Amino acid sequence: MKFERLNWTILDRLRTGFLSGTAAEGVYWKSHDDLDQYDQTFGERIGWKWDAVLAEISARRWRPAGEALTILDWGCGSGVAGRRVVAHFGEQHFGRLLVWDHSPLARAFAIERARERFPNLAVNELPETAYAGKARHESGGAHRGTPFVPLSARVDVLVVSHVLNELDAAGRETLLSLVRAARYVLWVEPGTHAMSRDLIALREKVRGEFRQVAPCTHNAICGLLAPRNAQHWCHAHAAPPQGIYADSDWVKFGQRAGIDLRSLPYSFLVMERLREPVTVPADGSDPIPREPASEAAAERIIDQPRQFKGHANVLSCAAVGVRELMLQKRDAPELFKQLKRDLGTPIYRWRLESGRIHDAEPLYRGE
Repeated sequence: MKFERLNWTILDRLRTGFLSGTAAEGVYWKSHDDLDQYDQTFGERIGWKWDAVLAEISARRWRPAGEALTILDWGCGSGVAGRRVVAHFGEQHFGRLLVWDHSPLARAFAIERARERFPNLAVNELPETAYAGKARHESGGAHRGTPFVPLSARVDVLVVSHVLNELDAAGRETLLSLVRAARYVLWVEPGTHAMSRDLIALREKVRGEFRQVAPCTHNAICGLLAPRNAQHWCHAHAAPPQGIYADSDWVKFGQRAGIDLRSLPYSFLVMERLREPVTVPADGSDPIPREPASEAAAERIIDQPRQFKGHANVLSCAAVGVRELMLQKRDAPELFKQLKRDLGTPIYRWRLESGRIHDAEPLYRGE
């Protein structure tokens, strides 16, 4: 990205639409330049969130199984999410990349960039024969009211990125049907309370059909649904690439756009479909043995620990629910320092005494 080559008429219009919510009212891509400007800037920042998600699932020793997999980037925009996933797992791991978006311009751009990046990978639009109905929304409202229902397209890996706030109820049901047709789902949304809660609602709808890979360490009912946790939401924070603050182009971009380059909150789900659905217990308990077994009884830190002078408060998620735990600095000074630093993959087994953390085993430290 070169700052002097940015078109702020385009970028300001796009950002205003995203922030105001008007982007959900119609097709907002007006030209190839719109997508190019977005891809270099806002899209690249979304790519950093994907980098964090992909790094975590690799640290947790997970990848989609099989070869020649079909990956679908649904609601692709400039295609940054699909490209990040293919690049992370390796072009040779996939047989084809399909893209779909409400905008023909976006589909064409995503295909162009993916073919440039992966010359040996078949990259195409999702075939129209895979769907029932016509794309009536292409002359009207964004993803809203899309009638698409998958019929015959095989989707191994479904990639979804930053689309929920553009979908009405019908569009969300369509996307849910795509989720249920996929073997693996990788989904990233902004790290807001509303988007996190929407992902949690989707997780609950398919909890007996999919194993939760990440961020969860269990398949029990989401503990954030307990009334006492209504103010909380499941999100994490991605780190921008090393050296970004020394890059004058990105520094000037952040200043001009009014963006804190350090602020990259995101919510996400990674799931794999079970061979056979299981019955979800009425009591909300976990119906699926944990894989990997090493994560049994593990807990994940939600957001970041709140650090104070002599203690830290940790919002911790486990199969038994979400609870706030306290770590006194004097009880475990090294752990206190560790929690203050970059967490990486924040999954631990706590040793508790009188409801306070006294020690912990980090499952993925340094990975």
